[in-house]
Amino acid sequence: MNYEQIKEKLNQYGQSQLLRFYEELDDAQKATLLDEISRIDFDLIRTDKTQEQPGEISPIEALTLNQIREKEADFRQEGLAAIRNCNVAAVLLAGGQGTRLGLDGPKGTLNVGINRELYIFQCLINNLMDVKKEADAWIPLLIMTSEKNDADTRAFFEAHEYFGYNKDYVFFFVQEMAPSTDFDGKVYLEEKGHISLSPNGNGGWFISLQKAGLLEKIKALGVQWLNVFAVDNVLQRMADPVFVGATIQSGQPIGAKVIRKAAPDEKVGVMCYRDNHPSIVEYYELTDEMMTQKNDKGELAYNFGVILNYLFKLSELERIAGENMPLHIVDKKIPYVDENGNKIKPEEPNGHKFETLVLDMIQMMDGCLVFEVERAKEFAPIKNMHGTDSLDSAREMMQKIGIEL
Repeated sequence: MNYEQIKEKLNQYGQSQLLRFYEELDDAQKATLLDEISRIDFDLIRTDKTQEQPGEISPIEALTLNQIREKEADFRQEGLAAIRNCNVAAVLLAGGQGTRLGLDGPKGTLNVGINRELYIFQCLINNLMDVKKEADAWIPLLIMTSEKNDADTRAFFEAHEYFGYNKDYVFFFVQEMAPSTDFDGKVYLEEKGHISLSPNGNGGWFISLQKAGLLEKIKALGVQWLNVFAVDNVLQRMADPVFVGATIQSGQPIGAKVIRKAAPDEKVGVMCYRDNHPSIVEYYELTDEMMTQKNDKGELAYNFGVILNYLFKLSELERIAGENMPLHIVDKKIPYVDENGNKIKPEEPNGHKFETLVLDMIQMMDGCLVFEVERAKEFAPIKNMHGTDSLDSAREMMQKIGIEL
């Protein structure tokens, strides 16, 4: 789109403020700004959109540890066959920075070792290598970065020779960005020639993967399932043959790894049904009555918390890709350039960021295999330096299962 087309588009949506400093920019800055504006879908960031009200919530059954053990050999055989046929790819969501951990760089570059160097990325690659050795086959690994950490992430993997993983099976792609607005829906300028942009939420991973041109590449390899997982859980087991086999045999379009809650009020999202569709209920949505509700076995009815490890059937992802996902509006403190060109760093929330969430992708599916795993072996998130879900707690859990730090 040229300048006149951009100007017309902005006038149509009442966003002409984005060209306020256009004449002050050099040619390269002008081109960058016009390109950023051309890629904005202003219909998706309307602040007058109403959020959908929660539907009817009900408990969902899980495949428990005991049930899994009874059929483990069968599940494993099925999963290994799929992995050897390159039917499974792993998708690492790694767009975050390690700011809260005192790290000036990608979160995955955090050293969790004590007496040796052991990085989060390295831990995850080690876990994937366990499957590679068992299956004697490489699993395609797609790593989603962000505009802020893409170059650093790629350089880190190169510098460490991909921690022994075959780099021909590693594919990086950058998460799509969404503009930030003030409370009236006006898009902010972060700089005179640059729009205020932020990652579009963890539900944007598949669209970002598609736009990066990776969908056709993985389909050509034979991939039929995508195992999505988060970077901050150092015990995360991905392309787990037993999980893969159980999900395939279930006939469901998605599998979700879960753990039993440590307490009824533990602050984790819980698998359930919402209007008869698989869904995740955030802890703050559960009433006191729901938290303590028991099923006919005398166990908590809402007892299985998610760990952000999902196995999606690729054909189902393609089916929902054309549908509009719910947009979540979050109030944030957004640095911006005011009408006089001054850079402002607000101390209070001053606008909206727009996100899509992976939990909405789950609710768009017709069914889900809820698959229990052992907390002590598969759930050690690192969100803080100390306390709950911290570097300290993760190190303790890793040492308990024999990982040398």
